Amino acid sequence: MWEGLVLQVIFLCLGVALCSHPPSLQDHAHRRRLSPHRHRERGKEGQVLHRSKRGWVWNQFFVIEEYTGPDPVLVGRLHSDVDSGNGNIKYILSGEGAGTIFVIDDKTGNIHATKTLDREEQAQYTLTAQAVARDTNKPLEPPSEFIVKVQDINDNPPEFLHGPYYARVPEMSSVGTSVIQVTATDADDPTYGNSARLVYSILQGQPYFSVESQTGIIRTALPNMDREARQEYNVVIQAKDMGGHMGGLSGTTEVKITLTDVNDNPPKFPQSTYSMSVAEDKAVGEEVGRLKARDPDLGENGLVTYRLLEGDGMAVFEIHTDSHTREGVIKLKKTVDFETKRAYTLKVEASNALVDPRFIAWGPYRDTAAVKIAVEDADEPPAFTASGYSFEVEENAPEGTSVGRVHAKDTDVANSPIRYMIPRYTDVEQFFSIGPEDGIIRTTRPLDRETQAWHNISVSATEISGHHQDAKARVNIKVKDVNDNAPEFATQNEVLVCENVAHGKLIETVSAVDKDEMAHRQHFRFSLAPEVANNHNFSLKDNRDSTAGIYVTRKGFSRMTQDIYLLPIEINDSGSPPMSSTNTLTIRVCSCDSKDTILSCNVEPYVLPAGLSTGALIAILACIIILLAIVVLFVALRRQKKEPLIVFEEEDIRENIITYDDEGGGEEDTEAFDIATLQNPDGANGFLPRKDMKPELQYAHHPGVRPVASSVDVDDFIKTRVIDADNDPTAPPYDSIQIYGYEGRGSIAGSLSSLETVTTDSDLDYDYLQSWGPRFKKLADLYGTKDSGDDNS
Repeated sequence: MWEGLVLQVIFLCLGVALCSHPPSLQDHAHRRRLSPHRHRERGKEGQVLHRSKRGWVWNQFFVIEEYTGPDPVLVGRLHSDVDSGNGNIKYILSGEGAGTIFVIDDKTGNIHATKTLDREEQAQYTLTAQAVARDTNKPLEPPSEFIVKVQDINDNPPEFLHGPYYARVPEMSSVGTSVIQVTATDADDPTYGNSARLVYSILQGQPYFSVESQTGIIRTALPNMDREARQEYNVVIQAKDMGGHMGGLSGTTEVKITLTDVNDNPPKFPQSTYSMSVAEDKAVGEEVGRLKARDPDLGENGLVTYRLLEGDGMAVFEIHTDSHTREGVIKLKKTVDFETKRAYTLKVEASNALVDPRFIAWGPYRDTAAVKIAVEDADEPPAFTASGYSFEVEENAPEGTSVGRVHAKDTDVANSPIRYMIPRYTDVEQFFSIGPEDGIIRTTRPLDRETQAWHNISVSATEISGHHQDAKARVNIKVKDVNDNAPEFATQNEVLVCENVAHGKLIETVSAVDKDEMAHRQHFRFSLAPEVANNHNFSLKDNRDSTAGIYVTRKGFSRMTQDIYLLPIEINDSGSPPMSSTNTLTIRVCSCDSKDTILSCNVEPYVLPAGLSTGALIAILACIIILLAIVVLFVALRRQKKEPLIVFEEEDIRENIITYDDEGGGEEDTEAFDIATLQNPDGANGFLPRKDMKPELQYAHHPGVRPVASSVDVDDFIKTRVIDADNDPTAPPYDSIQIYGYEGRGSIAGSLSSLETVTTDSDLDYDYLQSWGPRFKKLADLYGTKDSGDDNS
């Protein structure tokens, strides 16, 4: 508790006067001050009672909602007894809305609301007040909480949150029957004034319905409301606050009320007599005619059932109720005959299936009508003596075997003869034929039960002298089984056996199947084929239950020796006559681990003891042969390249291409020299010589004339050699070109080639080479010395 504090609490007085004079809020406040000292009060017995000192008075502040005045609303004032008015005390406000909605004057303690408040958003605010020293902010007294409540005003109209409403009430309900309850809500404070006190009233829907003003329950207001006259009603309900007084706000909702049907109307035939006709060829169950009794009720209340009461046609006709159309359907219960009876009469009753006991006095809920049915004459088709036939025939029976006979007769007085036939669409493959006059069905070829066990065909009967009306009968023919199929293995899987399989081990259990029908006592017998009866690898044991076991009769196998074994097994059935077949069981030897788990069943290459397999030796030998062939081919090519390609007159010598480096142009060669012209002089003229084709005609060899260096150009010399090579039939299938380093046309030295200087005498004088400088010194010494030597000799 605070010592020395007195709380002044100002309560706001609400009312119309308060709304009209907001500045006078402080004038109407109620102030309470508690003394900081204890007060003594005497009780009845003279004892002194002590009241504890409290610094704050625990009262609520009130502020009116939706206040829109120009100034902030004064909520109240806080004051401490330690406040001497010198400004040393500062008041602090905290809590919900402090600083934003509620502000406090830290000197005077006045609390103002700065914003318009809405009670529907928040009805009260919890705040905390505290007095502290202004200079040190040290609390002078402990903080305490107080509540500011927002005072409600009537600013929200009633609302029907669940509207519009839909309701149903049975027709013919008594006055005051509850239909539905509508509920409106008002966001105003229901504990303060009449702002949320609602009153309900009906604006639309009189005089059929009414509403209770306090509860909103809608009730019927008129008796005997008939759904057949009017089914739907639109009712408007209003809810008004302020207890329904002037100035209150209101809201409305719409209620759509539907009258549900009750069985208050009996069925009624629109006419008392009905006339119908039926042809004598109508089949049993076919419809003869329809009649309907009207009932305006809905659903089950309007369901009508029909029944025959009396008449001479009770045994011939029957009546059913169509639940969709509510009609009575008269059908043939027995065929009629024009020659026997030509007319029938019936009395039909229509009644409601369900009757409401409340309206039983409005009955009776039934009506009757007379029905006259005339029989019409008709040419009837033949009639079979049975609706269907079943026959049997053995498979593989020869062509023309009799299967069975069908019979039909004419029901008319004329009794015309009948002709039979099998419609092709029922026997597409034409397995059967029928006698057109006697109706005997026969086979056209042998039948196979395994291909088709049943044949379902139709037989048509037609009057020969009639109107081509026919009758059809279903014929089911069963093909009886004979033992004509040999047994065979049920599965054709390989049997896998380990190399290290133990002697006497069961490796497979074989079974058989037979396409023929299996009789109850029929079974299969197994045995090894005679050609393998004495084999030393496997044996067979017949289990006498249509299975057999395959056993190993040796110790271990070797995949390298043989990896697949074919075991022929003979299977016999117990049919009559018995059939047998020989089926081969394939047994593959596989590599397994110590736990008899199969690792591989593929054949692996056998490794020779020397460490090389046969495949490896063959591959090495093939490589050696290929290398030898390459070497021989290389030597042959080398020898062919060494043969001379140029033929001289003195000796037939083929020379290789000789290329001399160009030493530079002569005296008149001042431009770049194109060696391509010398390498292919014929190409410059557009002529391409033959390269790999031997001349077809034999040309005489024309020895080339050696050109003299001083008079003949080397181009002519080369062209002459090319022509000789083209005309030489002994030349190899390619051309050879001799390339010379040429100094150019107009050179005084002419050609520097020494090809011909070895075998021919030259009449040229080479003394001038001495004056050409050091570059031609070797030539000068070679040729000049020779000439001088010859002269001396």
